[in-house]
Amino acid sequence: MSEPKVRVLVIDDSAFARKVLREILSASGEIEFLGSARDGLDALERIAVLKPDVITLDLEMPELDGLGVLGALKLQPEPPNVVVVSLTDEDGELGVSALQAGAFDIVHKPTALALDRLYELGDDLLQKVIAAGRVGKRRSLPVAAPTIPPPPAPTVTHGTRIVVVGASTGGPQALTTLIGDLPRDFPVPMAVVIHMPIGYTEAFARRLDKGSAVEVLEAREGLFLHPGQVIVARAGHHLTIVPAATGWRVSLDLQPADAIHRPSVDVLFESAAARFGAGVLGVVLTGMGNDGLAGARAIHAVGGRLLTETEDSCVVYGMPRCVYQAGLATAEGPAASMAAIIMSHL
Repeated sequence: MSEPKVRVLVIDDSAFARKVLREILSASGEIEFLGSARDGLDALERIAVLKPDVITLDLEMPELDGLGVLGALKLQPEPPNVVVVSLTDEDGELGVSALQAGAFDIVHKPTALALDRLYELGDDLLQKVIAAGRVGKRRSLPVAAPTIPPPPAPTVTHGTRIVVVGASTGGPQALTTLIGDLPRDFPVPMAVVIHMPIGYTEAFARRLDKGSAVEVLEAREGLFLHPGQVIVARAGHHLTIVPAATGWRVSLDLQPADAIHRPSVDVLFESAAARFGAGVLGVVLTGMGNDGLAGARAIHAVGGRLLTETEDSCVVYGMPRCVYQAGLATAEGPAASMAAIIMSHL
């Protein structure tokens, strides 16, 4: 029996954009196009009646903008998954805000001066909308149970020299929680790979830095690793760790070119395992697919340890499930408790 079609509602204040998105979505045999809304208020009314699996959402609209819609959806017990299809600001701040507010993914809309190019986003749009529909509707994630207070930093009790983290779908929210909970005197460096569109990781790192006690930076070639610092891989480049005369620094590379994702969690994890051996603590958060599994095997093989996010905390329980079911995880926990769990394993 074939899977049911993904029921989709389009939200955009541009009549031409609504027309193009309708044509693209209606042409897929896996999608049922439910209709469209011209602004955020209209959208909330139609969502309540039609109960779509997925909505495509413009961010800049009159009456109620896309971020307002995302905020309103948080109050619903089973809101639809949201794929943002929008012209975003040049530095990515608005798009990052949407991802942190719960958007499933983002599709870039061409500039307003090239409306005919809207048809070029077809394949990317269909892939992301179908993926959003197949994982089921969003849930209001449970509040984590109180955890045992972590041991005081900066004492390193298990020889951990670096923490490496991988995330994908739902990662902006999970990482915002995790990094925001780290203490200022976090005793080791942390390197992070998250699958985000090119142009978004700098804004994401900047927003994390503003909301965290630790320093958060987007990776740049030659940047040295320091305790209490979090380095976020730059979208479009793999992040690896290389030796330097006085410590360790990061390196950005386009190779391996055949990796499904760039940056790749596997590439970061394998690099850390090769450099730090048993001193690596790997963390695999919410995400679709299995990026991180090969890297987790490399960390496990050299005596390092791995933590995974629990299913009930994940937006998509794909990446952490692969690592957990392979028997590689030392422990698991929800995103809201992950910082404390990391501290307890340092």
